[in-house]
Amino acid sequence: MGNKSLQDTLAELHVRQEKAFIPYIMAGDGGLDKLKEDLLRLQNAGATAVELGVPFSDPVADGPTIQLAGKRALAEGVTLKKIISKLIEIKDEVDIPIIFMAYLNSLLAYGIGNFSNDCVKAGVSGCIVPDLPIEEEEILAQDLKNANISLIRLVALTSSQERIEKIVENAEGFIYAVTVTGITGVRESFEEEVGLYLNRIREASSIPVLAGFGISTPEHVERASLYCDGVIVGSKIIQSLQSENYREIDELILASKKVIY
Repeated sequence: MGNKSLQDTLAELHVRQEKAFIPYIMAGDGGLDKLKEDLLRLQNAGATAVELGVPFSDPVADGPTIQLAGKRALAEGVTLKKIISKLIEIKDEVDIPIIFMAYLNSLLAYGIGNFSNDCVKAGVSGCIVPDLPIEEEEILAQDLKNANISLIRLVALTSSQERIEKIVENAEGFIYAVTVTGITGVRESFEEEVGLYLNRIREASSIPVLAGFGISTPEHVERASLYCDGVIVGSKIIQSLQSENYREIDELILASKKVIY
């Protein structure tokens, strides 16, 4: 069947008045042979799409859980080329959109043109590059656009209104609203000010706004989803997959289904 595009999937959700839930996993954590199993598990649990991390030796935005997952993947010999080859192999079995989360050096080493072309073959629908500011997007923006791959921009909690407006202008796919200052990880509370911040981005943006970083409980998912179009959950998903506590994942996804527009 092959992957649906990110834009189509998000548009369908909006029509159904449902919120998005995008789990993050590290490609090759536990070996690349496990990737198909993990993607199908998340797809069957009701995930909107999957954000697929590319292991990197110096992951500046990642908290301890994701860093360790990256180290485990690197120890398995996982590379971007091997990840793409595996995705091409399983493409017809995975229906939901795949979004790469990769640092710029990995893409430059691969070659931007080659990366874009191979992503099309692998059914990849979006790309997040956390260390690429919009001022430097021309390095890869056109190649990705030609391949119909959304380059997803991040907004920081510290961003000014002027900066938010600059980021949302001509943005693609969805806006990734970072809900903490600092690195990813599991956190206990969801700050009240985050709701105001998400509202500000949503008012400025013509495309969906998803909240990520530090969202780790069903309560976080419900509260964040009240203020935006869905959530991204990483560290908690990785922990749950590692401990084989799949019920935790089901509960997180279920929480996103409780909130309607």
